[in-house]
Amino acid sequence: MKSALEKMIAGEEYWINDPELVEIRFKTRELVDEFNETKPREAEKKAALQKQLFGEVGDEVHIEKPIRVDYGMNTKMGSNVFINFNFVILDCCKVTIGNNVFIAPNVQIYTAMHPLDLDERKKHIGFAAPITIGNDVWIGGGCIIMPGVTIGDGVTIGAGSVVTKDIPANSVAFGSPCKVQKKLK
Repeated sequence: MKSALEKMIAGEEYWINDPELVEIRFKTRELVDEFNETKPREAEKKAALQKQLFGEVGDEVHIEKPIRVDYGMNTKMGSNVFINFNFVILDCCKVTIGNNVFIAPNVQIYTAMHPLDLDERKKHIGFAAPITIGNDVWIGGGCIIMPGVTIGDGVTIGAGSVVTKDIPANSVAFGSPCKVQKKLK
């Protein structure tokens, strides 16, 4: 029988208040609080906390504070990643952020979902779908990336977009819902 953690990571329905999940969230929030309290010149401390907080962190990853992170362990970041102020990531299942990715302020990444059925939702049931952000991507300020989305390599997402569907490589997309406006290659 799968644990709630195994179900969550697999994208299956799980009980959000499972004690193991609650404990992981507490530990993650403690690391997030410590990260958010670092001084601007404490680059080494911030880098060490990033490696504790996330499942995998490449070289030259810079994350401005404050951040909010649900689990952290389910997020993999490549190298040369810059994440600006007020980043929120609900990583109930896998989030992959490629190399050479720029994420502007106030970007939110959500893998988490809840049932539409009211009775199921009242039971604190959740499920999730992975998100993949390719290499050489720029995500503009205030964007929201929804569950199950893949953003291809070389994509620019315009500010304020709500990304509800996959965005193919080498394109410029924006809007709510986000749509491809221009192919680059």
